[in-house]
Amino acid sequence: MKNKNSDIIFCTSCVESNQRFVSSISHEDSKNKKRSTTSINNENKCFACRYYEKKIKINWKKREEDLGKLCDKFRSKDGSYDILIPGSGGKDSVWVSHIMKNKYNMNPLTITWAPHMYTDIGWKNYKSWVDSGFDNYLLTPNPKVHRILTRLAFKNLLHPFQPFAMGQTYLPVQIALEKKIKFIIYGDAQAEKCGDDNLWNEGASLNPKIFTYDKLEDLFFGGVNYNDLGKHGISKYDIKPYLPIQKNEFKKFEIHTAVLPYYMKYNPQDNFYLAKEKTNFQTNSQRTDGTYSKYSSIDDKMDDLHHYTWFIKTGRGRCTEDACLEIRNKIITREEGISLVKKYDGEFPKTYINDILKYLNLDMKEFENIIDSFRPKHLWKKENGAWSLKKPIWEA
Repeated sequence: MKNKNSDIIFCTSCVESNQRFVSSISHEDSKNKKRSTTSINNENKCFACRYYEKKIKINWKKREEDLGKLCDKFRSKDGSYDILIPGSGGKDSVWVSHIMKNKYNMNPLTITWAPHMYTDIGWKNYKSWVDSGFDNYLLTPNPKVHRILTRLAFKNLLHPFQPFAMGQTYLPVQIALEKKIKFIIYGDAQAEKCGDDNLWNEGASLNPKIFTYDKLEDLFFGGVNYNDLGKHGISKYDIKPYLPIQKNEFKKFEIHTAVLPYYMKYNPQDNFYLAKEKTNFQTNSQRTDGTYSKYSSIDDKMDDLHHYTWFIKTGRGRCTEDACLEIRNKIITREEGISLVKKYDGEFPKTYINDILKYLNLDMKEFENIIDSFRPKHLWKKENGAWSLKKPIWEA
């Protein structure tokens, strides 16, 4: 069977398709409307499910010993910060921070790039996380600049989360350089979601291409070249928090980056229970728009739109993402996943839509026109004024 982007193929193990974006190297992807998609092999299995087949054979005891040795290398002797942990206060950041501090006796500085618009529950969880025993650096970017960049990213790329993703990706390295912290560890891993090995070097160290650049004129933000940002009222000083690290500067100070799921077995539900125990992590009172879960990505009002735009561009949304992880972790079956995807995937982000439209300075008609302009022809059809997927998983 051919595996072209226009041929919609579903994984036979989970509910993923070959339309999923594999990676998001933000400053490179910003000039393109298309990105590489995930691979389905001849057995119709996605990258991530193939990773999980390898995962069950991993010697986790040996991996944890390796992490211990890594911590021994970077642990400070004078009480100074010896590890930097990016996080939001969600289940994964609670997991990684408590493991590194309480099991491996590291002295972490946690760091947070603020959401576009905090939800009430997101702010409470963030505070509960920090209050459970961590120093934290919270950066809230210039709201005026962030709004302009988000609007540009939505109109040009249908990627309203891109400015946030840039800050989230580049800020930890910027602060690590500033504070001279040589070890950064994350609680999330691409391999768990799409099995992409291209972003990782041996030992789960992040590939420097994610957060470094050669020339400023090569950078794009929301589809706009660095040199053209002034036309949108953004100066070279305004854009500084969103900049990756210049390669030569990065080479001067060696930073080791890692992901905890490489060293310890990751299960989203286990992390939820740990977060509940350690910080009294709170879930939404009702399920999140576009999915059945109540505890993932609930800190930003823009989250729901972010996942909805995924659905528009790839035909697979937030429910697909959640169901895939739970299928791979044996929490639900593939049949249950298909049923959930049919029921919830692609649901309109109704809960915060008024806040979102105000933030983007758009009316509903403009919003819908932008959305519809990004629907790939091989995924969507319009009949009697209504859009529908040409090949949903429940009909495949």
